[in-house]
Amino acid sequence: MTASLSSASAAERHKAPAAKKQAASAAAAPRKTASSRAVAHKPVAAARVSRSFVAGRTSAPARIAYVPARQSYGQIAGLHEAFDPLSLKSSVAYVIDQDTNEVLLSKNDSAVLPIASITKLMTGTLISEAKLPMDEMITITQDDVDTEKGSSSRLVVGATLSRGEMLHLALMSSENRAAHALGRTYPGGLATFVTLMNAKARQLGMNDTHYVEPTGLSSRNQSSARDLATLVGSAYQDPLLRELTTSPNYTVDIGRRTLQYNNTNRLVSNPAWDIGVQKTGFINEAGQCLVMQAKIAGRKLIMVFLDSAGRLSRVADAERVRRWVESSSAAAAMMAAKPNNG
Repeated sequence: MTASLSSASAAERHKAPAAKKQAASAAAAPRKTASSRAVAHKPVAAARVSRSFVAGRTSAPARIAYVPARQSYGQIAGLHEAFDPLSLKSSVAYVIDQDTNEVLLSKNDSAVLPIASITKLMTGTLISEAKLPMDEMITITQDDVDTEKGSSSRLVVGATLSRGEMLHLALMSSENRAAHALGRTYPGGLATFVTLMNAKARQLGMNDTHYVEPTGLSSRNQSSARDLATLVGSAYQDPLLRELTTSPNYTVDIGRRTLQYNNTNRLVSNPAWDIGVQKTGFINEAGQCLVMQAKIAGRKLIMVFLDSAGRLSRVADAERVRRWVESSSAAAAMMAAKPNNG
């Protein structure tokens, strides 16, 4: 394939200084970012509510403040303003050929942003490499309850599963308590586990990456698209990670209850896709995120989409890229087959 979108990234880097200043002004903002102008916050709007009745009399119309949804770090930095020919909803996108390292698409690929549950791909990497007993039983404790975002979980305190089951739920359905329990019960404890996460990142050459915990609930877990492509490539070499991240669903028994879990990435059940490894992620600061290794038009591609706006937009972006790659490959094949009339 001769088509490539990496030129879009070069134009964006000319706009980097403004984006960096705006990103730095946000609380716990990304350590660096590479793209366009900052987006100004919209003024708080006022909404008119219905008249109320007090002691038989109608009061004056009340006004309440409307607080807009929290912006992601990418939105604050203006990364969504960057142009790309595919009109992707993700403010960061990076697609490379796994075998040749050819960059097919590049959009804000050096921006360092929160990565949400993409974190769990590193968590799974360490657990798999440690060769710990997968049949060892692990119990969820109060320490595993999310105090960062207050998210819920069907794994109640006291629930006991094997390490293998915890890993399956963490990678397939992004179970936060399972991921935290895996780090907490690692030899040496949670602090040691996080230290090893960062050491593994350095070993892989992921110099833009930093972890503070194993779930991705913290916005301080940050990375760039280039680094995450490296992580996906590494994870693809592990058969266990390939199996668990692409598992469509999984059932576990907890006491007398049977819990059914499904993959957070709907594409794994789509016959049009041949996915080798994948992970989704979302927190408000990160937006919708998705990383994948997939075979498209005979090529092994690694795709990274960060800070996508809208619940289904990360999947739609992946579909846009797949169709673009397939059409470009078809066009190249037709040109190759065309007779040369000299």
